[in-house]
Amino acid sequence: MTERSTPQSRPIRLGPRSIATLALVSAVGIAALGWPFLAPPTSQVSAHAQDAPWLFTGLLLLLVAVVAATISESGLGPKAVAMLGVLAATGAALRPLGAGTAGIEPMFFLMVLSGRVLGPGFGFVLGAVTMFASALLTGGVGPWMPFQMLSMGWFTMGAGLLPGPDRLRGRAELLLLAGYGFVAAFAYGTVMNMQGWPYLLADGSNIAPDPDAGPLGNLARFVAYCLATSLGWDLGRALVTVVLTFTLGPAILKALRRATRRAAFESAVTFDAPTG
Repeated sequence: MTERSTPQSRPIRLGPRSIATLALVSAVGIAALGWPFLAPPTSQVSAHAQDAPWLFTGLLLLLVAVVAATISESGLGPKAVAMLGVLAATGAALRPLGAGTAGIEPMFFLMVLSGRVLGPGFGFVLGAVTMFASALLTGGVGPWMPFQMLSMGWFTMGAGLLPGPDRLRGRAELLLLAGYGFVAAFAYGTVMNMQGWPYLLADGSNIAPDPDAGPLGNLARFVAYCLATSLGWDLGRALVTVVLTFTLGPAILKALRRATRRAAFESAVTFDAPTG
């Protein structure tokens, strides 16, 4: 028996203001991550390479909070808040299961499936809130946390932007989600490498950022840094996401879609006049 294809209600619809704030925080996040490749040797940012990441961290944390609040104002009702809390708590609880083990991070597959069913607006808020909650749970609070929140927001939002949410079902949908999860797991690791890489001191190292190396030279150094430090972890994360998507994905997708239909997020509340 195959699941019947019906239109899915979404707890949040992205309006113009939400899209504008999301674009703003994404632009600031990209600038905060990419400045080592773009800043010339004479730039004051390069001169304060150890201070700049902290400035971007504080600014990004405020902007992520602003965009989450703006998206929430566009229609995050009580039922959506309840679902957000359940999924964020589940994701935060899953993350420590793989702490210290190369790439075993089961929360990523849950974020992919949740973003797919609940849409990009809900997905961004869910990804950011889940990462914030898991950081508090594991004691992982530091200058990297806002970048983790933004990256996971992008990760989960991207799943909500995949094509065919109301028509594509079965194995084809699982292949799409598994492929996205595999690629996005590497993308998440790359983004987080970009956050930590500027903290490295050159001191003759051929993988640390060097303002005199130019964009291409620093890109080569960054690739070497990724290969040397995180390739195995990112590969493990990607494979775990694929395996869990194929094994647990059908049941979780069905449960999430049933929950959204029963919640009827987009149904207007009406009051009937008393009779008799």
